[in-house]
Amino acid sequence: MVLAGASWCVLSVSILYCVWSALDSDVSCEFGSKKYYALCGFGGILSCGITHTAVVPLDLVKCRLQVDPDKYKSIFKGFSITIKEDGMRGLAKGWAPTFIGYSMQGLCKFGFYEVFKITYSDMIGEENTYLWRTSLYLAASASAEFFADIALAPMEACKVRIQTQPGYANNLRQCAPKMFAEEGLWAFYKGVVPLWMRQIPYTMMKFACFERTVELLYKHVVPKPRADCSKGEQLVVTFVAGYIGVWKGLVARIIMIGTLTALQWFIYDSVKVYFRLPRPPPPEMPESLKKKLGITE
Repeated sequence: MVLAGASWCVLSVSILYCVWSALDSDVSCEFGSKKYYALCGFGGILSCGITHTAVVPLDLVKCRLQVDPDKYKSIFKGFSITIKEDGMRGLAKGWAPTFIGYSMQGLCKFGFYEVFKITYSDMIGEENTYLWRTSLYLAASASAEFFADIALAPMEACKVRIQTQPGYANNLRQCAPKMFAEEGLWAFYKGVVPLWMRQIPYTMMKFACFERTVELLYKHVVPKPRADCSKGEQLVVTFVAGYIGVWKGLVARIIMIGTLTALQWFIYDSVKVYFRLPRPPPPEMPESLKKKLGITE
């Protein structure tokens, strides 16, 4: 745990250095550079860390409802019992591992997605990147989420213990050493396979739907190219695309998960806009492919 904490500090300092460098520079960083990836990772930290921490009370009640449905018979009953037993502060239990865990997940989810998307694109070439772009988004997001869940698993394990086992531990400082003493390092990674099974398919759909929705919005809805849109207009498109990308399921899921996902994309893209990161336009058919297919404009 000490090593993990030290690694987190070093990583944070590196990212902050890139952040301040970008602020001080009049020239945006090069697309695909180390600074570009670092700032994308920083955007992921903010987007996932902030949004998931904001819904900790709801997540706590949901977890307790799943573990002890006889006691916590509904969401509203769960809130009532939690406040009665632990006070309002009880609703914040697990906020620290949630913030750290999902910040690390966001770093890997968004940062590695950019890495894998560019890497896989370079491997298959410009024409295949356009023709198979949906498969590219799926492959890149699945690869990123694989590592993101490994980063999330230890803090997720602590969060669940704190939230669902009364009396086990009140905070992360108590929980992590106790888990390690009782079960060793494996205690923090027992849930990584269920995380993969749950998160990888969701993330694949989330990123692929978002990318294709942005493409369609700029092609059929927005009356001008993205390069001609203001920063505010670009962020509105991002938020709308984030919402439409998960427009399936129950109304409650649409409201909660849709809003959460849209906010994540909004925060992430805001970081890109604020730090003037290169933002290539939506995919267009390469000229070489147009010639092969005999397409003329």
